[in-house]
Amino acid sequence: MQGIRYLSVLLLSVTVNSKGLMFQPLDCADIYNDGLKTSGVYRIYLAGPNSPRYVYCDMDTDGGKWTVFQRRMDGTVNFFRGWEEYKNGFGHAAGEYWLGLETIYLLTLKKSYELRVDMEDFDGQKAYASYSSFSISPAVTNPDLDGYKLHVTGFKDGGAGDSLSYHNGMKFTTFDRDEDLLEGNCAVSAAGGYWFNGCYFSNPNGLYTWGLNTQNGVNWRAWRTFYSVKSISMKIRPVNL
Repeated sequence: MQGIRYLSVLLLSVTVNSKGLMFQPLDCADIYNDGLKTSGVYRIYLAGPNSPRYVYCDMDTDGGKWTVFQRRMDGTVNFFRGWEEYKNGFGHAAGEYWLGLETIYLLTLKKSYELRVDMEDFDGQKAYASYSSFSISPAVTNPDLDGYKLHVTGFKDGGAGDSLSYHNGMKFTTFDRDEDLLEGNCAVSAAGGYWFNGCYFSNPNGLYTWGLNTQNGVNWRAWRTFYSVKSISMKIRPVNL
């Protein structure tokens, strides 16, 4: 039944909007504002009708309208990937996935976004961190050459603490493209690609280890040091709604 619900929502989002016109939303906020307010998988269109991308839309948390670009929940998807896969995206929007650096860049090029990071441990405890401004790579540079640099400011604590500001201004690193400040490669030791510094305070794309105390797990150190969380998701929403 859940799969049917996802499909039904998806078909609505890519056919017509409430006015009977062809609907090509740029993000989940556009979808929500058009009247589709159920969390699930939708299509967005960042470069015209021939370039759809599947995303998971969180329409419930703090007023909804969140476009999820990263989600871990059960360890079913391997996040130890190379540069091209992190650039283009992998996984499935209905489960664990990474939307893709190029798509995230195009999103933040078109609108100003805030970021929210939600997480839960294996005891059912939840927390989040939010940031009033999020983007990757300035629009005046080539995002591929610039390394999809992270720009994040305006931390607000939702119980998780700030484990992302340390990564502000860093390029994205994968095991086959080293852009961090460490002499070695942080993506290798952390088992996943990320905006590593030298190396990290957060590692949402790390090895899924079901709560084990490990340095390369899915962690947010300001909340659970060396603890691999049960779930984590990174999501953005336009700041001027």
